[in-house]
Amino acid sequence: MQKQKGFSLIELLIVVAIILIIAAIAIPNLLRARIAANESSAASIVRTLNTAEVSYVTAYPATGYAAALTNLGGAAAACVTPTSATACLIDNSLATTGNTTGKSGYKFNAVGQGGPPATGYVATATPLAVGSSGVNSFCSIEDAVIHKDATGALGTHAGCPGLPSLGN
Repeated sequence: MQKQKGFSLIELLIVVAIILIIAAIAIPNLLRARIAANESSAASIVRTLNTAEVSYVTAYPATGYAAALTNLGGAAAACVTPTSATACLIDNSLATTGNTTGKSGYKFNAVGQGGPPATGYVATATPLAVGSSGVNSFCSIEDAVIHKDATGALGTHAGCPGLPSLGN
């Protein structure tokens, strides 16, 4: 009688089952890690928007804070001589697409409040898909404290200070 070499069907099924069990454990952790990275990036970008708004109001005191996110950016050609319409304080891709297609799973916005001149602003970061690209939304006003909304909703100027801060 000749001995056969190789694996039986049962042995192969056991190996496949073990691989599927490991994948079922690892994939949710990977998604949580991606969400945490997106949220960290979003909070950092809101901090960048705070810095840009302070620089903007310092450079253009007659205008006040930037009326829109696009005023904080500017194409490379426009950055030769920045103006209040294109201040070149943030990356132009964030300024032009940050509030529509987003960046790092979040969409961003910075809007001047009051005025003219704008006496305040609200900078927001909202997940593109709540629960998938991020869980929390972030906002900040002229006090530069970043606040977190656990529902992922868009922060408003009036509602932002009432949210818990990130402890900065």
